[in-house]
Amino acid sequence: MKLTLLSEDSIRLEPVPGPMTIEAISAEQSYSPFHMMAGGLAYCTFSVMHSWATNAKLDADDLTLEVAWTFSDKPHRVARYDVRFEWPSLPEARLAAAKRVAEMCTVHATLKHPPEIVIDRQTPIAEHSQADGNEDPAPEHATHS
Repeated sequence: MKLTLLSEDSIRLEPVPGPMTIEAISAEQSYSPFHMMAGGLAYCTFSVMHSWATNAKLDADDLTLEVAWTFSDKPHRVARYDVRFEWPSLPEARLAAAKRVAEMCTVHATLKHPPEIVIDRQTPIAEHSQADGNEDPAPEHATHS
């Protein structure tokens, strides 16, 4: 797979053999948290569509996705994702089904029904294990062999 940063607010996911790569159009462009979120949405959507295609005996080797987003304020956030797919070999009669399948992506469902987010301070590991009784306290007397 190859994820290409098309702009500050869009990405493209293509099925390219080999390990997952992330590329930018220019060296000045950086991979932002917004690219990460859109990449997760694209990869999940691609995965469910590709799986469906395999089961439906359809060729998905030419399936690519682009995700673009727009921001909103109060609070500043991503207000909209536009997920578009290009799939030249998809029969026109299967288009509606492919769109329904795309909506089955778990990331899509998570964004439509946001999870609760809990933020708290992380306690050091040593405090965790002593409080849980998982670590023996230091012996009062150390013996040396």
